[in-house]
Amino acid sequence: MNSRQALQQRLTGLESHLRSENPVLLPIIPTFRDFDRVLCKLGLLKNDESLATRIPWWPMIAVLGTFSSGKSTFINSYLQAPLQSTGNQAVDDKFTVVCYGADTRHEALPGTALNADPRFPFYRISDEIEKVAAGEGKRIDSYLQLKTLASERIRGKILIDSPGFDADDQRRSILRLTDHIIDLSDLVLVFFDARHPEPGAMQDTLRLLVSKTVRRADARKFLYILNQIDTTAKEDNAEAVFGAWQRSVAGAGLVSGRFYGIYDRASAGVIEDEAKRARYEQKCATDLTEIYGRIAEVEIGRGYRIVGMLDSIAKEVEGELIPVVQTAIARWRRRVLWGDALWLALLLGAIGGVVYAAGTDSVPPFLTWLMEWQPAWLAGLPVRAVAALLLLLGLFGAGHLWIRRLMARGIAGKLPERMGEADLNPRNAFLKNTGLFRSILSSSPVGWGRGARKRIFAIREAVAAHVQRLNDIHTDPAGRRKPDAAPAPAAGETTNAPIA
Repeated sequence: MNSRQALQQRLTGLESHLRSENPVLLPIIPTFRDFDRVLCKLGLLKNDESLATRIPWWPMIAVLGTFSSGKSTFINSYLQAPLQSTGNQAVDDKFTVVCYGADTRHEALPGTALNADPRFPFYRISDEIEKVAAGEGKRIDSYLQLKTLASERIRGKILIDSPGFDADDQRRSILRLTDHIIDLSDLVLVFFDARHPEPGAMQDTLRLLVSKTVRRADARKFLYILNQIDTTAKEDNAEAVFGAWQRSVAGAGLVSGRFYGIYDRASAGVIEDEAKRARYEQKCATDLTEIYGRIAEVEIGRGYRIVGMLDSIAKEVEGELIPVVQTAIARWRRRVLWGDALWLALLLGAIGGVVYAAGTDSVPPFLTWLMEWQPAWLAGLPVRAVAALLLLLGLFGAGHLWIRRLMARGIAGKLPERMGEADLNPRNAFLKNTGLFRSILSSSPVGWGRGARKRIFAIREAVAAHVQRLNDIHTDPAGRRKPDAAPAPAAGETTNAPIA
């Protein structure tokens, strides 16, 4: 089985899983296939790659933050199970991916289970780790683990618990995984420790997480949570600590966003003052209800985000990637033409030198024989002139091909291999335009023209149809749909949900 056949088998398996687990998303697959064909012709995707393998097909919630900020405690409370180890020190140095499973043993599966399954957001992530740190791709089990839980709160979702971000000597591979998670997540919970809200303790987290989210178009998916605020009850300075924390976050460039303050009631210290305890519990309950509600919403938002990704990529291709490739082709064309002109000048100079030498009788004997050689049966024909012309063309053609390759390698080295939301490959697209049978005078990239524009327009129309179909499922503005029984509230949507 070749790589292309393996890809088709994975896409078929994905369709089968969606048909049984999330049929709402099934009609989107053909649109992905159509888009793959366009991108492969352009060279932005290789023949064994697909957009469908570059996104998680389940709603994804990432929990990031500092060491001992209560991430694992929050996850255990939300899932109502002691899944993750907790403690004041670093208790886990891996990314833990949690999903639904019938097995209740809570045993961690190795990172290979994630690296080899295209349904998860870490498919072939070992290749990316290898690019960042040579040799680390083989140690995928040192970075990832998979845990399953038979809980309705995780059914249909993927939740990721991250290691902390306090250390100054963070491995680049960990940061690559973090960026990957942030890009693909539907909801990102960024945790801070109320016991250490000062800028010094938060510096790494602010630099690695907050500063990267300021200018993102999807900034709404980030929730910033000050955890363990019960520790401020003794001095009764929750508002002061909360304000100091917000100012620190603002110092990293984030001047807007949703901020929460929570704590774990089960492990919290005793707050003897009843009025104070009621105030803290009310604040925590209110914020937890909203956080749990946002977690419940990701199941609806996932479909829109997948469809929106197609529309976003279509805009990127036309507005960003194609111009990058066109600019690179134009630069390559200019350099090749200048190189050809220089090479031709050198050839003509060399020929002129030979002719001049012939007039001064200083031509080497071999060249003299070559210039005077002509078979008797070709007497009367300009054989020497034709031979000289063919020799000139041959030398020029050989030099032209060398110049093409040299200039292409130089320009390709400055182009990114990954660009845009789907990590498309403008370098490969450019190189596809520098092949032997590709004219340097062609101004339009390979695969790009009126037909490609029509296909992308059709894809965007299909995206609009998918959005309308999702709207028909989740909305009924005209009130024509017959009222059904009230659906059961999602986890966290009621005020009597357990408080973490």
